[in-house]
Amino acid sequence: MKARAALFGVGAVPAAAVLAWGLGGLRGFGHVHTAYADAVVALTEPARHATNAITTVVMDVRAVDTASEELLLLAAVVGVLLVLRITPRDREVAPRRRLESRANVRESSAVVATCRALLAPAALLGIYVVMHGQLTPGGGFQGGVLLAVPSVLVYLGTRDQTYERFHDSPPWEIVQAIAICVFLGFGYVALARGDGFLGDFLPLGVTGTVYSSGTIEALNVVAGIAVDTAIVLLAVAFLGQLNRVRDA
Repeated sequence: MKARAALFGVGAVPAAAVLAWGLGGLRGFGHVHTAYADAVVALTEPARHATNAITTVVMDVRAVDTASEELLLLAAVVGVLLVLRITPRDREVAPRRRLESRANVRESSAVVATCRALLAPAALLGIYVVMHGQLTPGGGFQGGVLLAVPSVLVYLGTRDQTYERFHDSPPWEIVQAIAICVFLGFGYVALARGDGFLGDFLPLGVTGTVYSSGTIEALNVVAGIAVDTAIVLLAVAFLGQLNRVRDA
């Protein structure tokens, strides 16, 4: 334990000093003006019909970085599914024993009632955040995580048969793969048109409405689906591992 603490201190102390030095030199909020920031602000509303400059950066100016993040998320999910895949030994566990083990987790009727009551609001909030990413803080990544919340609520608030019926892995894997392909497909279409990778080529719509910002809005929706399915697959894998450990 002492050796671990010493090793941690060797790296943590210099890192903390550098962090404090960097934070001390930051300007106050709203007082930073750079050529890059000015260009993004000038591009956001007049040229993209969006009102959220951050989403314009993520889904337009630096969309190639977002595409890399989508691929990294895909790689993370594939890695987890490979490590936690079901083995022949896992299939030998009696279904009845698994049900009895899971039943002990959900004894509180208050938890069950609360989870069921929050299902629809959580789904609507996720859809709202995804669809309004070009207008207000949010977007595909944040909304995708929120859209995965109902899956956890289903696990806590319904019977095993209900949860397993809606969370069979193959359909979720297929949808995620399609979403990633569609996201990259927007980039290839833009290249075929002579624009930059993931450049904006769809109708921009009316500023301030849901159907605005062209490709930015479309990429938000696709990213939301990709992130949602990724988080659900991770949750299913981890919960399945939890059940197998409990059944062992």
